[in-house]
Amino acid sequence: MADRSLDALVVTSLPNILYLTNFNGSSGIVVITGSRLHFITDFRYVAAISGTRGTPHECPNLGLVTVESSYEVALATLLLTLPTGSAASSARVGFEAAHLSVARYRWLERALGTSEKAPQLVPVEGILERARVRKDAYELSVLREAARRLSAVTLAVFADVRAGRTEREVAMSIDWRIRDAGFERSAFDTIVAAGPDAALPHARPGDRKLSEGDLVVLDFGGVYDSYCVDLTRTVSIGPAGSRERAVYGAVLEAHDRAIQTVEPGRSRFDIDAVARNVLAGHGLAEAFGHGTGHGLGLEVHEDPRITRRRPDVDSGDEAVEPGMVFTIEPGAYLPEWGGVRIEDDVLVTASGVEVLTDVPTELIEI
Repeated sequence: MADRSLDALVVTSLPNILYLTNFNGSSGIVVITGSRLHFITDFRYVAAISGTRGTPHECPNLGLVTVESSYEVALATLLLTLPTGSAASSARVGFEAAHLSVARYRWLERALGTSEKAPQLVPVEGILERARVRKDAYELSVLREAARRLSAVTLAVFADVRAGRTEREVAMSIDWRIRDAGFERSAFDTIVAAGPDAALPHARPGDRKLSEGDLVVLDFGGVYDSYCVDLTRTVSIGPAGSRERAVYGAVLEAHDRAIQTVEPGRSRFDIDAVARNVLAGHGLAEAFGHGTGHGLGLEVHEDPRITRRRPDVDSGDEAVEPGMVFTIEPGAYLPEWGGVRIEDDVLVTASGVEVLTDVPTELIEI
């Protein structure tokens, strides 16, 4: 904030609010100044916020502002009382440009007025996301435990996958196992894609029955103590054919090589390129269209993104650093035939990489 000459920062992104305050409700606004954190919420959550005092998750120096009429009115009223940077200028108030709606922004502009002393709204991007990208010791302990639990879920899930069951039935079994393992919920809609459906990276489980010879992509995750983990395995119903083994082997090689590449100072684009080049060498360049990985944390998709460089957007190399947690998940998708994806969660350490998930990667024939 000081670097941007901001007197205050308005935070409306719920994951960012959770990061700052440990509040995981559905409605709230945080206003940060140089010396205080103001939390705006309504009657439903006042007790929850007050209840964090004196607990391990206490948010110190929090000023509670209770909404009386609307969040917008409460926010505008608070901003109009903030001290300015100097006696001669209005307060500069940053807002999360990626998260504040146009309608709410326009309302705030009108509510704050147009006088010389009215707070000036300044769009900012990524201030909190950049802080969140490197996990601290507490966060890493949660993510390690979450990955351990998800790995155990995966080993149990293999017993739920068998010929004659539908994709939807298997997905329901996975979701039950995730909750039974102590997760708050699934991190996203569970993917079970069999046979030709596996050619769709984000296929929705349907009524297709798993059949002999199918490759089945199983992609699922859980939220544990607010942090997300994510894992994918592809299995074969019955003995796999030669083509199935060849495609699986290519994806596994890309997966392993990409993980071996992870270390502090390595460009995220280079990690992606290693996986992509392996698949290209097997004639599968066009079959791999998504990024090699995505960050994990309070959101199941966050920074860093392990993907191809975009010449019009990405100028620097953006090296990965110790404390970053992300997935490695190359895949190959062939329309009308099927697909393969193998995904694990990794942590960048001071000396290299730690694989957090622990599930065999060889092709399992069920």
